[in-house]
Amino acid sequence: MENRRRCQWALTERLAINVSGMRYETQLRTLAQFPDSLLGDPQRRIRYFDPLRNEVFLDRNRICFDAILYFYQSGGRLRRPANIPLDMFLEELRFYELGEEIIDHFKEDEGFAKEEERPLPEKKWQQQIWMLFEYPESSSGARIIAIISVMVIVVSILIFCLETLPEFRNEKERREVRMLISTKPTILVSPGFTAFQDPFFIVETICICWFSFELIMRFISAPNKMHFFKDIMNIIDFFAILPYFVTVGTELAKDKDTQPSVSLALIRVIRLVRVFRIFKLSRHSKGLQILGQTLKASLRELALLIFFLFIGVILFSSAVYFAEVDSSGTNFKSIPEAFWWAVVTMTTVGYGDMCPGTVGGKLVGSMCAIAGVLTISLPVPVIVSNFSYFYHRGMECEDTRVYQHVPTSPITPLPTNKRTGNDCCTHSTLICVNSSVATTQLTNVYIMTYYSCVVQTTV
Repeated sequence: MENRRRCQWALTERLAINVSGMRYETQLRTLAQFPDSLLGDPQRRIRYFDPLRNEVFLDRNRICFDAILYFYQSGGRLRRPANIPLDMFLEELRFYELGEEIIDHFKEDEGFAKEEERPLPEKKWQQQIWMLFEYPESSSGARIIAIISVMVIVVSILIFCLETLPEFRNEKERREVRMLISTKPTILVSPGFTAFQDPFFIVETICICWFSFELIMRFISAPNKMHFFKDIMNIIDFFAILPYFVTVGTELAKDKDTQPSVSLALIRVIRLVRVFRIFKLSRHSKGLQILGQTLKASLRELALLIFFLFIGVILFSSAVYFAEVDSSGTNFKSIPEAFWWAVVTMTTVGYGDMCPGTVGGKLVGSMCAIAGVLTISLPVPVIVSNFSYFYHRGMECEDTRVYQHVPTSPITPLPTNKRTGNDCCTHSTLICVNSSVATTQLTNVYIMTYYSCVVQTTV
């Protein structure tokens, strides 16, 4: 019973902690809630104890320590100070040895995506190929492949845009119309000229060869084929090369004088899918990744914005219809036809193709424009705040410079008794953490005890 009381008395005693000149005091049982941390473990804490001042001295950031001390006082609630960068606070968490589980939970609260394990293939040659094509930062060869991939993507998108110029588009459309509509013999096409001789098609073929080679190499070396097919980036890569093979199939069918089963409109839609190649840049672009993270974190605000717009469109399109229904020559012949006007007005675009003519219609249009400005402006600051957060966090993570923190020199521990093998005068350690008595008295007692231990050890 007496030992139990003595233990409880010891836990209620206070410990002085000096952090770069700022003195803190807290109870030992507050720190004992997390015995695996630096301050919670007496064996780790004693290394930084200063016997002359009867305090634990830490040469660390004082503002961060406010959050660390609150973590112990609140029983595990960790909050980063607003003016402390994320990398600095993470460095302090690692110094105080709060544990990987707490650090991971803190990263989750800060918006970090949970770090997934990066599995590697079992065979050595597959690992080398996988690292080359999947992780550009792994080696200089991987960086070169990433640069080539970006250049090929840019060339492919440039070709997709240039071939729509009138100088190049007419010839291609004539071939397509002749291929699909055989009942119009008046269409003239240069004899012997096929799509395979088109310079744009040749450049497109080179780009597709690179895309296909890249996709096949990553598929061969993928550690998990099922996860490979489920990855959204691999799906984009597949649909980026699909229109080319559809186009080749239709051209070969035309050369064999067979009736194609694909309509002209469907061919153009399939060609439109090529524009999704621009999303391949997100594999190498940090900016596109930040934009994707922002949209993902702002899905609730975006849904709220669309919901507000939907309500406004229904209300103002109905109001302008009934305000203009009796006007001759009105463009608002039904409520669904007024939807377009309501959307354009609420988004403050105002094409001018539809506009009210009556006084009531103009009054509704004014209210619609004002409501649109208010509706759009409400969720936008949240989205901008999310973008700013992910942008600054990405910039902090890109800082690869190595900084060496000035180490806090541990105090030399007490001498060990050669007879027992334990620390001399165990009661002196209890006196060291007891700050309820005057500091000068405790320091004198500690010094006297320390020197008596040295004499005892020498004897």
